[in-house]
Amino acid sequence: MDSSTAFDKPTGASANCNRQWRRFLRARSAIMRGALAVCFTAFVFSLSAAQNPSQAAPSGPPVSTPQSPSITPAEKGAAAQDPQGDAGQFVFRKKVEEVILHAVVVDQQNDLVPNLAQSGFRVLEDGKPQQITSFHQERVPVALGILIDNSGSMLPKRDRVNHAALNLARSSDPQDEIFVVNFGEEYYLDQDFTNDVSKLQAALGKIETRGSTALYDAIVASAAHMKQGAGLQKRILLVVTDGEDNASQESLEEAVQQLQQKDSPVVYMIALLNPAKRTSSAIRSLQAISQNTGGTAYFPTDIQEVDSISRKIASDIRSQYVIGYKSSSTAAGHSYHAIEVEAYDVNHRKLRVRTRTGYYSDSAGGS
Repeated sequence: MDSSTAFDKPTGASANCNRQWRRFLRARSAIMRGALAVCFTAFVFSLSAAQNPSQAAPSGPPVSTPQSPSITPAEKGAAAQDPQGDAGQFVFRKKVEEVILHAVVVDQQNDLVPNLAQSGFRVLEDGKPQQITSFHQERVPVALGILIDNSGSMLPKRDRVNHAALNLARSSDPQDEIFVVNFGEEYYLDQDFTNDVSKLQAALGKIETRGSTALYDAIVASAAHMKQGAGLQKRILLVVTDGEDNASQESLEEAVQQLQQKDSPVVYMIALLNPAKRTSSAIRSLQAISQNTGGTAYFPTDIQEVDSISRKIASDIRSQYVIGYKSSSTAAGHSYHAIEVEAYDVNHRKLRVRTRTGYYSDSAGGS
């Protein structure tokens, strides 16, 4: 690998850096929740102070006046006086960012359906129809993270898994950005973003199969790394594992919530579960991660199937529709918004759509 990163195999000082990075990721959710609570409290105080200036505390946020309203982090955009309202009443006009969805459409036989027109789609947020503001289906560069389980039970499967992962990399666009993470009890970025197949092959060859499986931690850390380092809008994680998580600090619920933040990747999962570990809870947990982001979880019974599955995933990635809309929601704060996308063919038959099931709006409202 060319340079040391936060995911590198830890030795000496870099080991401490790696541990600090994982502690940062675990603490980030708590910090964000605390910051959101502070912003909300400040917002409520400023509204109260504007309505009752004589009761405002001498210290704290400035008191709002009708001539100069205070705009808090809970409102994104400029405030303008409502010409139809009473004196002192304001309407906050929110600048709403576009929600971008990457959707795969298949028919009842699970075959991809290309070349649908925008008129064949309907988007609903929280049950309410939304106006589509952008739409296209084209081959665009992808930021791809390849995450491979490095636990001991994966050793006899790694050659076949690495071969499939490399085939996926070779089928990529020259402008794609790909990184490799090997994970067991810990997770290591063995190759940062590159389109050099030889570097990716070397990273996949770093096999140290031992220990438990911190699957959720590896996925959350990889999603955060992608959000910070990827210069491309289309983002995918491919995760290959043969077992259920048994070592993460993140819970399944926390991992799913992190993956429903803005700009989070679509997750495809290949789970090589042996019969003893093929429990309903293991299947449900892996499906929850993939399906909530708009991806798919595959559960092959034979290692020979992995290569064909990777080719199917590559086809899915290149056949996605990109749909944009501006949310009509007026809810402020960190809130969840459910998404449903419907698609119909030229004969008005309903098709199956795979896309993310929802997102958390940020603390400023909107998406």
